[in-house]
Amino acid sequence: MNAAARGRINSNKMDKVESLEEFYKRKIGWMPDPIREEIGHFNVFKLDPFVGKNAQPVPYKRRDFYKIMLVVGKSKVHYADQVVEVAKQALTFSNPQIPYKWEHIDQIRRGVFCIFNQHFFHRYGNLNQYSLFQPGGNHVFELSDRQVNQVSGIFQRMMEEINSDYIYKYDALRTMVFELIHFAMKMQPSAKIDHQALNASQRISTLFLELLERQFPIDDNHKAVNLRTASDFARQLNVHVNHLNRSVKETTGKTTTQILAGRLLQEAKILLKHSAWPVSDIAHALAFREVTHFNNFFKKHVKLSPIKYRSI
Repeated sequence: MNAAARGRINSNKMDKVESLEEFYKRKIGWMPDPIREEIGHFNVFKLDPFVGKNAQPVPYKRRDFYKIMLVVGKSKVHYADQVVEVAKQALTFSNPQIPYKWEHIDQIRRGVFCIFNQHFFHRYGNLNQYSLFQPGGNHVFELSDRQVNQVSGIFQRMMEEINSDYIYKYDALRTMVFELIHFAMKMQPSAKIDHQALNASQRISTLFLELLERQFPIDDNHKAVNLRTASDFARQLNVHVNHLNRSVKETTGKTTTQILAGRLLQEAKILLKHSAWPVSDIAHALAFREVTHFNNFFKKHVKLSPIKYRSI
């Protein structure tokens, strides 16, 4: 990438990631406590001050933290390649890999949300193994009135716990986060997988998906992907490419090629819509040797050229 291109990118930042500190300044104008990396950060808020007549636009960008939110009222969530409409009320999940913005938050009547960073779950599991935190997963779960009451109860317990003097309250709060995750996961159809086979195959597939996600987002600090093909990932994982392909297909139902193409396509859409990067720079960042190869790849999946897609 030449100096002129870098200049264009630096002067047109779509990829600026909102930090927890910036979130607090934007939302409430102050920081509750210094964010200590070694223990992580967690907080929970009622949504009321930020919706209705006091609603403020939520910009399209990535955040460097996780967020789980219960919203009651009509609204829309914009992702890179889709718009999800909340008809009445929903439980939503977002993470640092997935940029988004909310529309019509003035129509949301009430809600509650919790935020936390990766360090809050350090040594307590990998949240990105759950589909609702993965780029291709479902992030918005429409709820019935009964389900709203159940989810509201979990958030109410969070608020009581975080204000308590209990010495292990953050352990209890992690458990409640997992309650919300599994509440939503149970709403999805169960994957039809033979659980007796979910040992080495599951582990390899999980490692593959983790390696894939580490390459994103593409931004000023991370300008290009390094692992581009199934063979690249197999070498990194020290397994035969056929074994990798079988494991991924067995545990996800998709081929390695399909997953790689889908993730590259998602990042391409983000960069085309929300950056001023030239198409040639986007192509090279996504490890396409020739711009024409990128154009053909994009048109095959989207039925539009990159330039046409950007102009819509």
